[in-house]
Amino acid sequence: MSWVEAIVLGIVQGLTEFLPVSSSGHLRITSAIFFDQDAGASFTAVTQLGTEAAVLIYFAKDIWRITRTWIVGIWDKSVRSSLDYRMAWYVIVGSIPIGALGFLFKDQIRTAGRNLWLVATTLIVFAFVLAFAEYWGRQTRVLENFRMRDGVVMGFAQAMALIPGVSRSGGTLTAGLLLNLTRETAARFSFLLAIPAVVMSGIFSVGDVFEPAAPGTSVPSVAQMVVATIIAFAVGYAAIAWLLRYVAHHTLYVFVLYRVAVGTLVLALLMTGTISAT
Repeated sequence: MSWVEAIVLGIVQGLTEFLPVSSSGHLRITSAIFFDQDAGASFTAVTQLGTEAAVLIYFAKDIWRITRTWIVGIWDKSVRSSLDYRMAWYVIVGSIPIGALGFLFKDQIRTAGRNLWLVATTLIVFAFVLAFAEYWGRQTRVLENFRMRDGVVMGFAQAMALIPGVSRSGGTLTAGLLLNLTRETAARFSFLLAIPAVVMSGIFSVGDVFEPAAPGTSVPSVAQMVVATIIAFAVGYAAIAWLLRYVAHHTLYVFVLYRVAVGTLVLALLMTGTISAT
């Protein structure tokens, strides 16, 4: 991997991790178009540690309060009815689907799941699913109305993002809207829900990132990996603040149009043989 590639992919990861456009899909597309190779699923997982560090810092007070309340609630029944205690369990239970499916299909995610035909198709298909959710969802429920069912549904929606092109934030936002949550409520829970799965995935992928998963996979040096992750953290922190402000006052249709445009472009490049699908 060149230094230019490492820096560009770090920026792309930070920009797209929290937007409903698929960071893993964008890393795969960027690698194919500009560098004629694939950085690999492990590179994506490790750079996500940077963006999740941004979440930990941005929501530090909320995370500390929820964690403390959950620990106290294990012994003190009087706090178990609080939103913070329940929210901790929603995150824990909601993280199970992506953890289990990620473990079971690890090899497929790192190989066949990165085919650009699949990435482009899922970008377009799930753009229309997101558009339907934006149109149909009543957005009447806030965080105080959150229930375990919501956590489970959004957990399974997050698991779909194991396929590059679906988008973790896109899947959870879509599910949240279909559950009639407000955009901001769905986005906030999406940030919290990502922490256990993404952190664990990144940690377990550190050893794999320096080994090529398949022919044509670029391999970063330790220094390049560190720099890319730091860049993803800095850009991702800014993206969190922007997205929360944006979804509070705007629809998600701009991301729908963007996904369709990018997916269509990739399909055109594949059909003309400009880029390779694998």
